[in-house]
Amino acid sequence: MRIALDTNVLAYAEGVNGGDRKAQALTLIERLPGDGVFLPIQTLGELFQLLVRKLKQAPAQARIAILAWRDAYGLIETSEGVLVAAIELAATHRFSFWDAVVLASASEGGCRLLLSEDLQEGFTWNGVTVANPFAASPNPLLLSLLK
Repeated sequence: MRIALDTNVLAYAEGVNGGDRKAQALTLIERLPGDGVFLPIQTLGELFQLLVRKLKQAPAQARIAILAWRDAYGLIETSEGVLVAAIELAATHRFSFWDAVVLASASEGGCRLLLSEDLQEGFTWNGVTVANPFAASPNPLLLSLLK
């Protein structure tokens, strides 16, 4: 099963929002099948901004983190099709445009799950189900993957 990670999972793994959340995110990432994990390009750009603005990292230091994530997982490009789908999602489902880009990217990348704390748990669009990996009761698809 192909899985996409939203920015918040990466940000928590980098230490945004404290040590407890970082430990949760790293444990989750370690349990995922590495060859089945993909990152929408959008998430790396958002992560760079978070690291520089929220964690006050120097851009050169943030770049190292971004390149490490890029090297660790497959990437999903933001294509013209993703852009058009994201606009449609934003217009019809009232997602923020940037969240819609991440969801549309996950779909274009053939992902079955999008792990995100920001989008509606259980929302399914074009074959992609949103699962909050930090929820008290994890999504059944995620649970089956982690077993």
